[in-house]
Amino acid sequence: MKIHEYQAKEIFSRYSIPVTNEVLCYTVEEVVKATRKLGLPVVVKAQVLAGGRGKAGGVKLAKTIEAATEAATNILGMDIKGYKVEKVLVAEGVKFNAEFYVGLTIDRNSKSVIFMASKEGGVEIEEVAKDNPEAILKFIVDPDLGMTAFLARKIAFSLFDDFSLVKQGADLFQKLYKIFIETDASLVEINPLVKTEGGKILALDGKMNFDDNAMYRQRDIELLNEPTEEEKKELKAKESGLTYIRLDGTIGCMVNGAGLAMATMDIIKYYGGNPANFLDIGGSSNPQKVIDAMNLLLSDKNVKVIMINIFGGITRCDDVARGLVTALDQMKVDIPIVIRLSGTNAEEGLRIIAEKNLPTVNSLSEAAQEAIRLCKDCNK
Repeated sequence: MKIHEYQAKEIFSRYSIPVTNEVLCYTVEEVVKATRKLGLPVVVKAQVLAGGRGKAGGVKLAKTIEAATEAATNILGMDIKGYKVEKVLVAEGVKFNAEFYVGLTIDRNSKSVIFMASKEGGVEIEEVAKDNPEAILKFIVDPDLGMTAFLARKIAFSLFDDFSLVKQGADLFQKLYKIFIETDASLVEINPLVKTEGGKILALDGKMNFDDNAMYRQRDIELLNEPTEEEKKELKAKESGLTYIRLDGTIGCMVNGAGLAMATMDIIKYYGGNPANFLDIGGSSNPQKVIDAMNLLLSDKNVKVIMINIFGGITRCDDVARGLVTALDQMKVDIPIVIRLSGTNAEEGLRIIAEKNLPTVNSLSEAAQEAIRLCKDCNK
């Protein structure tokens, strides 16, 4: 789960991490009013759940009321990576002479939280990692000890030469780690963390992501969630007992079991196709799940072919077949379907499908190749 910059900085403020004075605005008139309140200059920043706002023109420095008005007019309604800008953050302009990056995330190799720091702040950290990986310093945080004063000072000395900044930084890093742990975050970033002309460090931007599985104990944070249309589909699928993740391909996959779903996507890629989704209907023999899964696949306009791959263990192939037939009776399906059933009650399932004149194949490889062939035919 992601939240906006202004929401992340509100959380920072609760933990006494210094941030800029700022006002959230939804209209040009509100931006003008906020600019007069904060004083010039101001920075007008698009609030969308996507990176690269600056490159897209979603962040503008305004030194006059007219410039702030123009910036708000241009940014509100702008499309940034598929997100429409409906609100902007007007922040006071701050003079600074150095930019840094700091962030925490989970390191699966060390099974610990890792603290990342760099003197090359103010740009996308992915670019730094690609062009100059040595510029990113990484510190593993022992899960038993947490962010000790010693480790916080060690990180601070790696970034700052001035002892006053080291002291400020060490305090901030301990607070940042506390935020990470107490909010069940999966990512916390400040980019840039700046040194002001007055010798203070300040968080100019903030980014936070959270572990979806921990939201049951983070109700206040869960209320901040603004799911996209695709994320709404994933949530609806979860309510139906399905596990669904949309991808960019054209072959819709319906599979039972996460491992088999991964293998199905792998073999589609192996033969030159592109899966449109990960969709696991689970181990239940409930025909309604198949109906819900079909509706989910057909809601994706990129899907040209549906490939159904069922290996019956707990799941009974005849129940899947009945669910599929029921689904096809209830909805209009005008794209090809490829079906592979194997395992428990597969013979009965194949008989049910044969009565509806639906195409079946004998193996996973054959199913993938047939789905890819049909997909190519659809593009002719």
